[in-house]
Amino acid sequence: MAKDAKSNKDVKNKKHFFKDFKAELKKVVWPTPKQLANKTLAVIVIVLITAVIVFVLDVVFDLFNQEGINRLKSNIRNKVVVENTINQSENSAENATNNTENSEENVVDVNAVEDGASVNNAQ
Repeated sequence: MAKDAKSNKDVKNKKHFFKDFKAELKKVVWPTPKQLANKTLAVIVIVLITAVIVFVLDVVFDLFNQEGINRLKSNIRNKVVVENTINQSENSAENATNNTENSEENVVDVNAVEDGASVNNAQ
């Protein structure tokens, strides 16, 4: 008996649900075909405009990003070139200093040899 009462209650609830559902659908104000077409067209136009705006922003940001990356690459290349140039200049200066010292020693050696040769010639 308890099962029969429960099943009767479920059937009543289902009937009540569908009656309420039907009553709510009658309260809905349905658009006319012309209103439906106008509103659908408005939604499509707004979606297309938004898509175009997003596309343009994407392209612009991508160009800025590429330009920024290219600028960073060129800055890094310039920094490496400047550092290499500075290192080469320092190495050249050190080599020039070493060559000057070596040539002064050679001059002294040549003078010493010439003096020795003069002394040998004098003897």
